[in-house]
Amino acid sequence: MKMSNVERRDRELVYISDDEVFEEQKITRRLTQELNTVDRSDFASIKRIVNELLGKSGGEAFINPPFYCDYGTHIEVGKNFFANYNCTMLDVGRIRIGDNVQLAPNVAIYTAGHPVHPATRNTQYEYGIDVTIGNNVWIGGNVVICPGVTIGDNAVIGAGSVVTKDIPAWTVAAGNPCRVIRKITEADRNKHFAGREIDEEAWLDILRIEKEENDNEKYPVAK
Repeated sequence: MKMSNVERRDRELVYISDDEVFEEQKITRRLTQELNTVDRSDFASIKRIVNELLGKSGGEAFINPPFYCDYGTHIEVGKNFFANYNCTMLDVGRIRIGDNVQLAPNVAIYTAGHPVHPATRNTQYEYGIDVTIGNNVWIGGNVVICPGVTIGDNAVIGAGSVVTKDIPAWTVAAGNPCRVIRKITEADRNKHFAGREIDEEAWLDILRIEKEENDNEKYPVAK
């Protein structure tokens, strides 16, 4: 029996965006329209729409509008997810995001793609390949994440990067194409911008918060 284009899409096979595919997108477009026109100070409504839009949310997910996606139901996020202004997720494939992930402004996550050869591309066949982002990941501003990429736990992606290949856990990576710059170690624990040490008042508060949240389990010692 011939597969529908929705079935083909969901199996990471090439497919054509036909009427059945567009019908699914209509629901999402209504929700993103609501999100992108809501009173920006109405945080409760923003949270409600975001949790209705996403396929799975670990609770307390927040997205600063405007936000754009194709389906929403193909996006799964863990606890304490935050995306800043003008985030775009082309979620033809699945986008799976872990706990405590932060996205700076203008981050784009693309699962969608098209054949390279023009003759094939012009038939309107396209594809979607899943993207996975681990726990405790920080994605800098204007980063583009391409189809099929996996970013490991505790990684940091520098601003303006184009991520075309997998990035391992516990690393700082940046560039176009994005490459690992260095590992994240315990020496980074009490630092913030460009190696500056966190002041004593804030550091004591950080230690208190870590203890309250049983941080030894959440954030194991850096490798």
